[in-house]
Amino acid sequence: MTQSTRKLIGTALIIVVLVVYALLAVALYLLLPPDLPTAVQLLYFAIAGLGWAFPAGWVIRWMVRPDGVR
Repeated sequence: MTQSTRKLIGTALIIVVLVVYALLAVALYLLLPPDLPTAVQLLYFAIAGLGWAFPAGWVIRWMVRPDGVR
C-alpha cells in the first residue's frame, strides 16, 4: 500500500475515531453524578480532552510510514 493511500484511509479513520471518541466521552460524562465537585469535572475533561491523541497518534504513525515497510 502506498503512503498516499494510507494517508487517505488514515484521514478518514481519524475522523471516525474522533467522532466515536467524542460520543463515548459525552456518554461517559452523562453517566457521572451531576453534583461532582468542580475539580473532579476539570480532571475528567482534561483526561477526556487529551485521550483522543493516543489512537490518533497510532493512525498518524501508520500513515507516514515509508512505502515498503511493514
